[in-house]
Amino acid sequence: MKKKNLSIPSVLLTVFCFLTLTTLSQQKENEFTRNDTLRGTITLERSWWDVVMYDLHVTPNIEKFTITGTNTIYFKVVKKVNSRMQIDLQEPLTIDSAVLNGVAVTFTRDGHAWFINLPNKKLPKSVNNNTAIHQLQLFYHGVPKPALRAPWDGGIVWKKDKKGNPWIGTACQGLGASVWWPCKDHQSDEPDSTLISITVPDTLMDISNGRLRNVLADGSGNKTWTWFVSQPMNTYSVTMNIGKYAHFSDTLMGENGTLDLNYYVLDYNLEKAKKQFEQVKPMLHAFEYWFGPYPFYEDGYKLVESNYLGMEHQSAVAYGNEFMNGYRGRDLSGTGWGNKWDFIIIHESGHEWFGNNITSKDIADMWVHEGFTNYSETLYTDYVFGTDAGNAYVQGIRKNIQNDKPIIGKYNLNNEGSGDMYYKASNMIHNIRQIMGDRSSFRSMLRDMNQKYRHKTVTSAEIEDFISKRTGFKLSKVFDQYLRTTQVPTLEYYLAQEGGAQILYYRWANCIPGFNMPILLPGNSNPKYGLMQATENWQKMRTNFKAGEDISQYMDKNFYVNYHKVK
Repeated sequence: MKKKNLSIPSVLLTVFCFLTLTTLSQQKENEFTRNDTLRGTITLERSWWDVVMYDLHVTPNIEKFTITGTNTIYFKVVKKVNSRMQIDLQEPLTIDSAVLNGVAVTFTRDGHAWFINLPNKKLPKSVNNNTAIHQLQLFYHGVPKPALRAPWDGGIVWKKDKKGNPWIGTACQGLGASVWWPCKDHQSDEPDSTLISITVPDTLMDISNGRLRNVLADGSGNKTWTWFVSQPMNTYSVTMNIGKYAHFSDTLMGENGTLDLNYYVLDYNLEKAKKQFEQVKPMLHAFEYWFGPYPFYEDGYKLVESNYLGMEHQSAVAYGNEFMNGYRGRDLSGTGWGNKWDFIIIHESGHEWFGNNITSKDIADMWVHEGFTNYSETLYTDYVFGTDAGNAYVQGIRKNIQNDKPIIGKYNLNNEGSGDMYYKASNMIHNIRQIMGDRSSFRSMLRDMNQKYRHKTVTSAEIEDFISKRTGFKLSKVFDQYLRTTQVPTLEYYLAQEGGAQILYYRWANCIPGFNMPILLPGNSNPKYGLMQATENWQKMRTNFKAGEDISQYMDKNFYVNYHKVK
């Protein structure tokens, strides 16, 4: 007999669907709401303090779909103190009380933002020449937003497994961690460390980020699982995974020594997981080759089976690809190469370097996360199956590019740009690799990028500048073209006979003013390829082609551009 899945009460679903549709309608009409501004802006109430550590305690009520919890925010003062602190916690969750340095304080609410009133503005930066660490303890409760279609529509996922056991997870990228716990919900400010304690029935486990510190029973049928993350972490990566899990482990001899590998899957999927997760070690070796050492040796690497497709939760990667290759069995490139590996293992683990190690300050720049991570699929394919396979894969995923709106969103509004931040940004990176030409130089650039920005938050401008300097080419117009417009540049060309020789004329069209991306063109013999600096003006080069010869077959397919022969 098929067991009935635990479902969210229909009244809750109706309420949240209405709220979601209303919000979308308002955003379409007014473009952005006050909540968007408060979430996306470094307000005066955010700018004067910096998070040092979160100490989060959460107790879910599995039967009632509610949570209660506390979060102690350890912070330091970095500039002149404002009269208020902004804390983010999304409706309908409620902060019950707040205690600052042992003293109860008042607060007001403005949508999803809560403003803590400071009794005075005399919070010192230092005490006895040491940085002063202050504490804000928040007590909260309520019905968190349920994830109706995780991970795309985020929140808390309340489900049961095939045996009828509770199975609960979180997925909140974009939507924000404040959908289930109070924090400074902006990617520009990562805590130096995080303590996560989740209390669940003693028949279940909680798997969160970092290393397990202890499991304490309260004597009344519950256990509290406490995990510690010793490295900086973006707030949307903080996770809880509650279920009837089985555990197995392994180690990897990596570039920085022994890396602990831990796997948590539903007990009835243990054997399938042991087989499928054999892909983890080759993946980690491939990514260490391309990007440098795994960024979180101190906290280890985990794969945790989730009740949704997947998410890049730092050191606790959510896995829901049903133990099959491809994207739930489908090759997103249409070339066959994407079915030779498990999409979620490869893609979500790639985020450990891009998204978790290097994090964009503003989600408008999320291409830094998704573009490089999407390209990690190509680099994995290249590493395991060869460069031709990698090239075929990245060319194949172009069919998924929409060119609907710019990749970079609007700043200070918690606004992501186009979904083209995946496939189009990946192909832009592939363009840059062709321009660099040398595999070792491209690899060195990626490794140095992960070292330079290790455990840091960045802007798109910083990454663009870093790449331009490393390539030796002025690529500002290339980034503007691919990240800030929907135009696909077109290389116009034609052959003309002059003085007994075939001359190739070429220029860029359908591009921004000043677009000057170098491109590989047919050369003078065999034909070979040569890197040429194309511009909007007609340029020419001597070739050995025959009059009337179709040279389209020689154009380099590794560049994401259009080619157009003109008369």
